[in-house]
Amino acid sequence: MMQKPTLRFWQILHMNVGFFGIQYSFGLQQSAVNPIYDFLGASPDEIPLLNLAGPVTGLVVQPIIGALSDKTWHPRWGRRKPYFLIGALLCSLALIAFPFSSSLWMAAGLLWILDAGNNMAMEPYRAFVADKLNDEQRPLGFQMQSFFTGFGQTLANLSLFIFPLIIVGKTGSLPTWVFASFFLGAICSIGSIWWSMRTTPEIPPTDEELAHMKAASKGFLEPLLEIVSAIRVMPKIMWQLALVYLFQWYALFCYWQNSSKSIALSLWNATPQSNPEAYEQAVRWTGLVNGWYNVVTFLVAFALVGFAKKYSPRITHAICLTATALGFLAFPHLTDKSLFFFAITGFGIGWASMMGIPYLIVVSDIPKERYGVYMGIINMMIVIPMIIQNLTFGYILKEVLHNDARHAISLAGVLLLCSALLTLRMKPQAKLNDDGSRLS
Repeated sequence: MMQKPTLRFWQILHMNVGFFGIQYSFGLQQSAVNPIYDFLGASPDEIPLLNLAGPVTGLVVQPIIGALSDKTWHPRWGRRKPYFLIGALLCSLALIAFPFSSSLWMAAGLLWILDAGNNMAMEPYRAFVADKLNDEQRPLGFQMQSFFTGFGQTLANLSLFIFPLIIVGKTGSLPTWVFASFFLGAICSIGSIWWSMRTTPEIPPTDEELAHMKAASKGFLEPLLEIVSAIRVMPKIMWQLALVYLFQWYALFCYWQNSSKSIALSLWNATPQSNPEAYEQAVRWTGLVNGWYNVVTFLVAFALVGFAKKYSPRITHAICLTATALGFLAFPHLTDKSLFFFAITGFGIGWASMMGIPYLIVVSDIPKERYGVYMGIINMMIVIPMIIQNLTFGYILKEVLHNDARHAISLAGVLLLCSALLTLRMKPQAKLNDDGSRLS
């Protein structure tokens, strides 16, 4: 097996810059899309179904693209780069078109395109990083992605706070500041991907790997068959991760869909229908609060690398999930604006872990020739809980939680505590580093 070279810090940074643009787009999906649905007249219990685009496209697109990228090689364009370039272009076009939405279903349709682009870029990008880095440098590589996740989503959320201060009025059905936020996202999406492609060459496959690619069937069903085959022999640790993710990602969608409405109720006793002006203030403040948790994410991302090496990725992730849960449990009970920053700090720590640490738990058990397909399967573990949430939570919110967004945030906290306990029950196989030390 070819020994991968040790890369300098700045080489790893340039490699991951593209994650900044992908995550700016994702930050807008978290914090801006649901308020846009509210501005266009959606009721609270309709929001989960309107968010179905993300998990469904993730379920279909990411594992297929991951499997295809495993079997792709072009002397000029490489293995992973063609996929995340096309994904970034789709994201940019959808972000440019989104503010022109004149109806609820137009916005929902554009979200499907935006998510398809994001999902086409995401897992080949993670596989690209795994391809380039040796075992010793992978923790830094994955946590560098957490850094850029925090940075990109911080800018996205701050744009929701800053642009309304300087751009007033409405254009069509939406506030004019929405155009500025989404246009900036389009520039970041394609620009950051272009930078990483320009600065980071891919490692050419060996003759043996090329022969394996050529021998593989090129039929239409090949990617699907590859996914089924990979799932059949999937390591036990990945099944355990799937259970952790069931609670984790259901909870996070509950938060993202309801955070601005929860803050509106807590601070202004308002809903989008009862007081649209107060709700727009709540959206701005939510952008600032969510921007803060992403600041925390990129501040702590690298610290988690050392923490994971010392205490194991499993324990690190469980602690970070618990910090997030405690913040969510406090969130609905706050009536002072400044206290929301303290509550959401736990989510910033948890989000830094979620973007990188779970991959450290499982990556040593994944065969390198299947990095792409297994990264796609991990994404299936993320999106299936989201689909379940989208299909079930509208009923739960309306019939059980009485359309009170604050109760939704409390439920998210409880689910994350369950996820933390399940993380502690994960049993990674014993692996050895190059220096003989044990990996957890």
